[in-house]
Amino acid sequence: MICHAEEPLHADVMARWLNARTDLRGIIRIHDSRGAFWKRVRREWRRSGTLGMLDILAFRIYYRLRLAAKDEAWHERTVERMRERWPEVPPSIPVLDVVSPNSAESEAFIRERAPDVTLALSKHLLASRIFEIPRAGTFVCHAGITPQYRNAHGCFWAMANGDFDNVGMTLLRIDRGVDTGPVFGYFSYPYDPRRESHIEIQHRVVLDNLDEIAETLERIVAGKASPIPVDGRSSGAWGQPHLSAYLRLRSNLRRTNAFPRPRVS
Repeated sequence: MICHAEEPLHADVMARWLNARTDLRGIIRIHDSRGAFWKRVRREWRRSGTLGMLDILAFRIYYRLRLAAKDEAWHERTVERMRERWPEVPPSIPVLDVVSPNSAESEAFIRERAPDVTLALSKHLLASRIFEIPRAGTFVCHAGITPQYRNAHGCFWAMANGDFDNVGMTLLRIDRGVDTGPVFGYFSYPYDPRRESHIEIQHRVVLDNLDEIAETLERIVAGKASPIPVDGRSSGAWGQPHLSAYLRLRSNLRRTNAFPRPRVS
C-alpha cells in the first residue's frame, strides 16, 4: 500500500483493513515536502487560471471558517470507530517512509516484496516504473466516477453539476494518464448532500464499500475480473472545489425537494 503518512484514514485504517483481508507485504508512507505542495499548486493554476485560483482560494477560506470543524469531528469519530473493526498492523509488516513514492527506495521496496497488487492512496502521479511492478497492477480508489470525473474531487464536481447519479468511487488500474486506466468497479452509498459535506461523501464512497472492494481485488488477482467498458462516455479532468460551484450546489439543493440516488454499479 502507498499512502500519505499524515492521513490516518489511510495510513492506519486502510492499512488495518488490508492486513486483515489480504497478505499485506508492505506499506510506503509519503511525507510530503513543500516542493510537492507547490508543484500541485502550479498544476492547478495551469488548469484553472488566475480567476479560477481566486475562486479556489475563496472556497478554502469559506471551508475553513464554516465547514472544517464539522468535517474534522466526523474524521476523528470515523477513525476511532473503524479502528475497532480490525487489529493494529503488526510491526513485522515492513514500512518505508519516503518523500516521494517515485524514489529509487520506493521502487526497490516494491520489487523486493513482489506484490500481486499495490493499492495507491496518494495525490502523487506514479511513474510507470513504479505502477508496473505488481503482477496484476497498481490500483486506486478514485473518489469520482471515471471517465466523467477524473482527477481531484470528482464527487464534489458531480454534485455541483447536478449529476447526482454519478457520485461515487471508481476502482481503476493506473496507466500513464490521469485516472484513465481500466475500470473494474463503481461504488457508492445512499449519501445525503444536504447533511454530509463533499469531504465526508468522498471518504464514505470508499469506506462504506471496503468488503466489495476487497472482493473485486481478489477477483482481479485470480484473473476472474474484466474491465468495465466506458466507450462513448464523456471524459473530464476536474480540480479543486470552487466557491462559486459550491454556492450553486447549495442553491440547487434548496430549490429541490429531492435528488436522484446514485445508480453507479
